[in-house]
Amino acid sequence: MFEVMTGQFGNASSVHAFGRAAKRSVSEARDKMAAYLGSSPDELVFTSGGTESDNLAIFGIAAAAQHKGKHIITSQIEHHAVLHALASLEKQGYEVTYLPVDSYGMIDTADVEAAIRPDTILISIMYVNNEVGTVQNIEEIGRIAKAHDIPFHVDAVQALGSIPIHLHQLPVDLMSFSAHKINGPQGIGLLYVRKGMKLEPMNHGGLQERKRRAGTENMAGIVGFAKALELLEKTMEERMLQDAALRQFFIEELQKEAGENAVVVNGHPQQTVSHIVNVSFPEVKTETMLMNLDVEGIAAASGSACTSGSLERSHVLEAMNLPKEIMDSAIRFSFGLGNSKKDLEYTAKKVGTILKRLRSRA
Repeated sequence: MFEVMTGQFGNASSVHAFGRAAKRSVSEARDKMAAYLGSSPDELVFTSGGTESDNLAIFGIAAAAQHKGKHIITSQIEHHAVLHALASLEKQGYEVTYLPVDSYGMIDTADVEAAIRPDTILISIMYVNNEVGTVQNIEEIGRIAKAHDIPFHVDAVQALGSIPIHLHQLPVDLMSFSAHKINGPQGIGLLYVRKGMKLEPMNHGGLQERKRRAGTENMAGIVGFAKALELLEKTMEERMLQDAALRQFFIEELQKEAGENAVVVNGHPQQTVSHIVNVSFPEVKTETMLMNLDVEGIAAASGSACTSGSLERSHVLEAMNLPKEIMDSAIRFSFGLGNSKKDLEYTAKKVGTILKRLRSRA
């Protein structure tokens, strides 16, 4: 990225030598990413991140297919990039069915089938929940969508790097990604659009991204995203095993330090990614625990980073119908490159210390 930012000054849409060099950098990055993700290069649209990718998929399909109908199916636990986009469409006369989830955060695929109507134009379901880590049955939902000839969009921002993805082998039509979830740069994302999908652009201006997303390309970000994927390909299997071991170790350490009955793990016990651990400490409110952890140099959250500045109760945990004391005491821990058992052992000990201190005051 540094080489691009300090050595390439051309616009990838320009025809002079500097522009052609910039175009090569973007094209080479796109080719590498397509090879890794199992798609054609022309099916990848660069965006500013996961939020824009979700928005482009939802608004783009809604506009392109409104002559067929105005009904969309999603779940109650989607990221706000999806939920707020759909709320905007509802103000424009679209109808949205929000599917419920069970106490593990899982969607019943039979509910997807039952919700389909003649005027359904899109199904949008996330791959991995960003708060509790639960993994949805995307392949089964995709087959249902395909059988009814309905475009299927998947927010895979949390899945990239945790689940192997081969786009042409999955029954999906649109899939959203973001670079910073795999240690790439912030501010660059990707939307996979299966060949043949009609998508109305949100940005209007130039002809970039095959007229699907106008605007000068974020060349350094694109190159950085491609490099992050390249590094991921070399280490993913090792990282998945390491994260699984860290997750199990962390839960056991929390139970040891805090007391087994003082820790409740939220989300699905098997169908989950390993880098997210959502736990509740029913004895203490979320905000109290977060403040105490911050003092100890531990960065955790009450939900996704996009909403953790708010003290509102998590919409994901509410949809899971968990007891009030579980929802009001939930903490989301996540880990990645650079984290070790030593970090997690330190964190668990501090959680135990905080709980003992608070108990003594009660």
